[in-house]
Amino acid sequence: MPGRAAETATVAVAANFARPLAALVEAFSRRCEDRLALRVVHGSTGGLYAQIRYGAPYHVFLAADADRPARLVAQGHALAGSRFTYAVGRLALWQPAPGGATVDGPAVLRARSFRRLAVANPDLAPYGAAAMAVLARLDLTEALASRLVRAENVGQAFALTATGNADWGFVGLASVLARPNGVRGRWWAVPPGFHPPVRQDAVLLSGGRDNRAAEAFLVFLQSDEAAALIGDFGYGVPAR
Repeated sequence: MPGRAAETATVAVAANFARPLAALVEAFSRRCEDRLALRVVHGSTGGLYAQIRYGAPYHVFLAADADRPARLVAQGHALAGSRFTYAVGRLALWQPAPGGATVDGPAVLRARSFRRLAVANPDLAPYGAAAMAVLARLDLTEALASRLVRAENVGQAFALTATGNADWGFVGLASVLARPNGVRGRWWAVPPGFHPPVRQDAVLLSGGRDNRAAEAFLVFLQSDEAAALIGDFGYGVPAR
């Protein structure tokens, strides 16, 4: 008799977590005994949130904040009791350059010896809101306003900086640490106290109810194996 067809879940993930999710999906696939499959869609947290509200056929949402998953639960688009924090994001000020060295980020920003600074759109992307909080803490919001280059999400902010379309960029620390040592560039790992925590929450969407692949993946995401992988990519992991 032919085997049962694989049950598939679509995971909508914030752009900053695309690389770690690829590793998690691979580990999940190795571990999973049943024929369960995952499909991944990535974008800005705000953009994915809007798509979900308008009926996009996603089963799991891995956001780059805690607010949008909570809103989806309140609006009936996600299941109550399914939301949890899977990672805590870290922000970095980064410039691509040969070699690799840390810098005094506040001094770089106050010197203003650059023309363009890439930031994710703070209205759509939590990392953008975190970047603006850093500038506010340093009392540089107005001074640097004309030099900001807005990206849709933190992944695009990284791309703008990597291609020279911005001199510096506020990016995910995980993206910096993922680069080989010889081309890691210059960076400042922003201390967590400089901005509100970038809690990244996961939630089971209404369309994922009774989807075995979606439910199993969320269980796996809370495992020690998943926590170790997430930590390897430069994210904080909440206590289980």
